Amino acid sequence: MTTQSTPLLQKLALVFLIVLGLYFAKDFLIPLCIGGVLATLFLPFCNWMQRKKIPKGLAVFLCLFSLVFMMAALVSLIGWKLSEFLDNFTLIKQKALEIGNHLQEYVFNHLNITAEEQFIILKNEQPSYANIFQIIFGSITSVFASLILVLVYFAFLLYYRNHIKNFLLKLVKPSKQEEMKQVIFSATNVSQQYLLGLSKMIVLLWIMYSIGFSVIGVENAIFFAILCGLLEVVPYIGNITGTVLTVLISAIHGANPSMLGAIIVVYGIVQFIQGWLLEPLILGPQVKINPLFTIIVLVLGQLLWGIPGIILAIPLTAIFKIICDHIESLQPYGFLIGEVSVPKKRDDILQSLKSYLKK
Repeated sequence: MTTQSTPLLQKLALVFLIVLGLYFAKDFLIPLCIGGVLATLFLPFCNWMQRKKIPKGLAVFLCLFSLVFMMAALVSLIGWKLSEFLDNFTLIKQKALEIGNHLQEYVFNHLNITAEEQFIILKNEQPSYANIFQIIFGSITSVFASLILVLVYFAFLLYYRNHIKNFLLKLVKPSKQEEMKQVIFSATNVSQQYLLGLSKMIVLLWIMYSIGFSVIGVENAIFFAILCGLLEVVPYIGNITGTVLTVLISAIHGANPSMLGAIIVVYGIVQFIQGWLLEPLILGPQVKINPLFTIIVLVLGQLLWGIPGIILAIPLTAIFKIICDHIESLQPYGFLIGEVSVPKKRDDILQSLKSYLKK
C-alpha cells in the first residue's frame, strides 16, 4: 500500500465513523439539532428583548412561550381543516370500498384467488388490534418525549448561547478567533435565513394554492393548499407528494379528467413562480444547495434519521456549507454542494425586482 493512499483511507474511515455515530446517536442528536435550529430562529428576538433591558431568563421564557404558541396555532389550523375534510369521510370510505371490490375482481380474474381466500391472506398479514394500539401508543409517547426534549434544548441553548460561543472560541488559537466568530455568525445567520424564508414561502404557497384550487373548483381547496405548503419542508419531493395526493383524493371524489389536469396545471404554475421568483428573492444564495446534493442529503437524512432527518437535512447542510466556505481545506466541498451560478440576465431581473420591492 502506497503512502499516498493512506490519507485517503483515513478520510474514508473518518467519514464512515461519523455516519455510524450519526445513526446510533440519533435519539440524542435529533431533538438537540431541532432545538438548536429553532433557537437560531428566535435568537434575534431574544437579543432584541435583552437590549430592551428585559432580563435574560424572562426573554428566553418569552421565546419559549412564543414557540409553543406557534406550534399550537399550527396544530389547531391543521386540525380545523382536517375536521372539515373528514366530514366527507363516508364518501371516501364508499369510494375506497368500490376500488377494493374492483381490485378483488381483478385478482380473481387474473390469479384465480377467490374473495374468501384474499380475506384470509389479508387477515393473516395484518397485525392484531392489540399490536396496532401498542404501536400507536408507543409512537405518541416517543413523539411527546422528543417534543419535551426539543423545548428543553431550545430554552437552554438560548440561555447559554454566549457560554457555548466562548467555548468554541477557546478551541482555536487567538489568531483564529475572529475567523471563528465569523463562522459562528454565518452559521446562525444562514439557519435563521432558511427558516424565516421557508416560513414566508409556505405562507405564499398557501395563498397561491388556495386561489388556484378554489378557482378550478377543488373540494376542500384550503385543506389541500395547506397540505401542499407544509410539505414544502421537503424540497422537490414534498410538493410533488402533496399534488399527487390532491389528484388522487379528487379522483376518489369523482373529479373529471379536466379538473385533474387543471390541478396539475396549477401545480406547474406555482412551481414556476416559486422556482424563478420566490426562492431567489426569499431564500437567497446563502442557503442554496444544488439539486443533486439536495436529493443526496434528503436520502441520507431519511436513511440515518427518518422523517426528522428529511426536515433537518437542508438547514444542517446549509450550515455545513458555511463552515466549509470559511475553512480553506474544506472550501472545495462547499463549492461542490453549492448552487451553480445564476445566469446574468436572470440575476439582473431579480436584482431589479428586489430594488422595486424595497422601494
